[in-house]
Amino acid sequence: MIAARPAVRSLAASKIRELFNAGMGRADILAFWVGEPDEPTPEFIRKAGMDSIAAGETFYTHNLGIPEIREALGVYLKGLHAGFRSQEVVVTSAGVNALMLATQLVVDPGERVVEVVPLWPNLQEIPRILGAQVETVALEFSPSGWFLNLEKLLEALTPGTRALYLNSPNNPTGWTVSRAEQKAILEHCRRHGIWIIADDAYERLFYEGNGIAPSFLDLADAQDRVISANTFSKTWLMPGWRLGWLVVPAGLGADLGKLIEYNTSCAPVFVQRAGIAALNQGEPVIARTVARFRKARDFLVRELNSIDGLSAALPTGTMYAFFRVRGVTDSLEFCKQLARDAGLGLAPGSAFGAEGEGFARWCFAASEERLAEGVRRLRNAMVRRPQGTP
Repeated sequence: MIAARPAVRSLAASKIRELFNAGMGRADILAFWVGEPDEPTPEFIRKAGMDSIAAGETFYTHNLGIPEIREALGVYLKGLHAGFRSQEVVVTSAGVNALMLATQLVVDPGERVVEVVPLWPNLQEIPRILGAQVETVALEFSPSGWFLNLEKLLEALTPGTRALYLNSPNNPTGWTVSRAEQKAILEHCRRHGIWIIADDAYERLFYEGNGIAPSFLDLADAQDRVISANTFSKTWLMPGWRLGWLVVPAGLGADLGKLIEYNTSCAPVFVQRAGIAALNQGEPVIARTVARFRKARDFLVRELNSIDGLSAALPTGTMYAFFRVRGVTDSLEFCKQLARDAGLGLAPGSAFGAEGEGFARWCFAASEERLAEGVRRLRNAMVRRPQGTP
């Protein structure tokens, strides 16, 4: 029998992709199942990429990124995080590539890692691809918000644990770790030599305080085992460009360069030029996006909670509402029925792990008119839904 290796065969296929692929080409579906905005990348960012192509910048470049974007990222990060000092910044081909590279850098097959869930399925499966043993600690839901049982997490981070994966603000729940929780987690991981791999993709899509989510980069010392992975996809409306970065302790850049060479060689120069434009000129885009998403969040959560059988907490970050559907025990089948019968595309909660079963995720990075029509379709579907269905 010809087969892939066991670690690959045992990977869970993405249930979001299953629905997304099945619904592609159907004009009748209002799609809120994937995490991307309903508007294209801003024109000035697109122009920077096109100008680079027109100039003939279509050749290989440095594994770690062209100097201009690494310098621009350094300036950007120093403006956000007082603790960012001597770390190295490395450019990657997308945020998910950054997370894979970070895992390849520090996790060996058979080592134990801990993840806070529900969680984006890609990040759940990346350690498993490399043969790691994954254990989870679940966030707790109430209509007033999602909560981390800090004591339970610290108990799970036992001596010998290799890494903690923490996505905050969290996809799918919108939960955000507090500064006090971060300090406790960092101190515990320092004591036991545990790596922290922070998925910071949504740090600028944060609706409280100064609009910048608490980051381990504000707290980490030069010797701390902290890696921050990030992406241009969410903050600057660039999901299709596939550009991200890593912040790693000083001295790890050379080894990351080797890994990048054997994964993707380098990010395209013209994509990096677009990233530079985003970094240098993109603050008004971020401000407008956050204001738009906050308004959409408030509208959608209010409407969801007005539908009998649904319960949604107000997310403090991200672009998602993760809501409970009373009586649902098979969220994938529930979302398939919504797509088939109501023309509404949502992501099943089970895509984010067993802890997400009974929930559905709605990406609210859309116009209020589009969201309102989606709510109308969901409300009608819930009224028609027979009792006892999955």
